[in-house]
Amino acid sequence: MIHGPSGAERARTLAYGVAGGSLAALGEAEVTLAAHVTDEQGVPLMLVPAASPIVAALTAEPDLPATLRISDLTPVPLADRVRGRAWLHGWITEVPPESRREAAVRISRLHPRPDLLDLGARIPAVEEWTILALEVAEIEIEDVWGSAVVEPDEYADARPDPFVALEAGAIVHLDHAHRPELAALVKARFGELEPDHVVRAVALNRFGLNVRCLAPGREPFDLRFAFDAPARDLNGLRGAYRKLFATVNA
Repeated sequence: MIHGPSGAERARTLAYGVAGGSLAALGEAEVTLAAHVTDEQGVPLMLVPAASPIVAALTAEPDLPATLRISDLTPVPLADRVRGRAWLHGWITEVPPESRREAAVRISRLHPRPDLLDLGARIPAVEEWTILALEVAEIEIEDVWGSAVVEPDEYADARPDPFVALEAGAIVHLDHAHRPELAALVKARFGELEPDHVVRAVALNRFGLNVRCLAPGREPFDLRFAFDAPARDLNGLRGAYRKLFATVNA
């Protein structure tokens, strides 16, 4: 029985483009990415200023060793928001002009921005932005499931969690509208909570729901509540967490 995502699925989910990223290239200062996504094979596409030193370095070294660093944060404000990190090591190249429009459209689906509309257009212009691609050679991840090193073939064959693009909105909804139900889940596992305990939603995927338990003067801790079976679609996801709530409120 599958109880959680594989390392490759976790890596694809972290790299999907929702979590923030930065690019560190050999001999160049690290750059915070304006936006990044992955294509169907998991190849990272990164939006960077055309005048960036990293882009200039590619003139001399078309395949530049680099690392895409990703930090996954909780969608709700907390003292410690880091849920996971990933490091994708490999070589960067600039997406060629004939493919740049397609890459810009892919980025804009997740990160709509007006300045992407003309990127790669046929009309000659001095472009403010360009797109870099990373040929992935090795992936390292650290998250609530543990640490893992993922091989490129495993990574390319895997798929991200189906709810990665929707998770932030779902977490904000659960955290704002279902605090009593979240607390009831923890009470069902541990018994009564102290009045000053607060339970926050922090993560949601096809396998289950994570919450954080907070109390003044005490170390916060996270708990995971697994679904009976992995959710396959949005209705299944809603049904799965509602079933959790119904179980403890029965």
